[in-house]
Amino acid sequence: MSVSTTPNSAPAAHAVPDVSAQLRDIWESSRAWFQTYWLQIIIAGVIAVTIVTALYALRRLGTKLCRPERGRADWLVVVGRVVSKTTNYFIIMVAIRAVDGYAQTPPTLDRFITFFFTLAAVVQGAIWAREFILGAIEHRTSAEHFQGEAIINAMGLIRLLVSVVVFAVATVVLLDNLGVNVTGLVAGLGVGGIAIGLAAQGIFADLFAALAIIFDRPFSKGDQISFGTSSGVIEAIGLKSTRIRAYTGELRIIANKNLLDKEILNVSGRDHIRLPFTIGVAYETPPETLARVPDILKELVEAEGGKPARAGFESFGASSLDFSLLVDVPGRDWAIAHPLRDRLVVAIMKRFAAEGISIPYPTQTTFTAAPDGTMIMPYSENGGARA
Repeated sequence: MSVSTTPNSAPAAHAVPDVSAQLRDIWESSRAWFQTYWLQIIIAGVIAVTIVTALYALRRLGTKLCRPERGRADWLVVVGRVVSKTTNYFIIMVAIRAVDGYAQTPPTLDRFITFFFTLAAVVQGAIWAREFILGAIEHRTSAEHFQGEAIINAMGLIRLLVSVVVFAVATVVLLDNLGVNVTGLVAGLGVGGIAIGLAAQGIFADLFAALAIIFDRPFSKGDQISFGTSSGVIEAIGLKSTRIRAYTGELRIIANKNLLDKEILNVSGRDHIRLPFTIGVAYETPPETLARVPDILKELVEAEGGKPARAGFESFGASSLDFSLLVDVPGRDWAIAHPLRDRLVVAIMKRFAAEGISIPYPTQTTFTAAPDGTMIMPYSENGGARA
């Protein structure tokens, strides 16, 4: 014979907490606490009001430091922004927590105060951290005189990234303080972040390259640059790509990461343009005249408005004595440098003609021998060498 039993109720472990009983317990303990420590509670209340008043005054001071006339480049503005973001909830909870021990609050009420203070502190810390990071970045951009659509887009992206990261960390810290096991959550967030990073690594690479361009400033809008075998003028810097107008007219669009991977020559930052010349002088030129060639070249350069960086003998060429002339033209305007180069070439030709200095063509002299082995000269032996 079998006997079956049917449970009449759920196990005690799964019983629903009696909220009304807990509230009655809190009420009774609070009433007894007030009757016993009423004097300490009044004093603690006065202290709490003083703390709240002081924190509100500090927040108003922070708001005054954020006035627009100070500008974003002042660190006091950054501090003021952080302080002005202090919430009312945090101010009240700080005051309550500060007098909690003095007022001898009952354990049940103390647990509630601790919970809400932890919540307020973590959230407020996240807000302060976000404002400080954003303020420091804006301070940097303002000090370097950044402006335009690119920096506006970049700041929007930075605000989003900073907010997500800061509040994600705040959430994990809050759960950990509440006794929740966050090991699995942190591991899940890490795996998810790696997966997203691998899936969108190209996009993120270009985004961070754009931030590097904006803050490191290897070039800016309107600069003339050369990279690889290309060159042109920067028209726009986006979060994904940079647009460059080539000197031949076409618009080149290149990913930011690919652009930064190349060696970039920013010619807009130059303070002068250097024009190189190699001038050949005939070997038959008298030594006295050769000695005067560097001074002649310097004189001609200065007369045309240039600055001679070097003028002197370079090498023995195949058919001439080669002189090197380096001319610096102040500024970066090729509309000035090109005409100066043209005038200088004409001036050199005129002066050399007046001085009797010959710039020879590339020539070769061939020597042949007669059947009897005697050398046949390529010019008349009586007439001498001819240029």
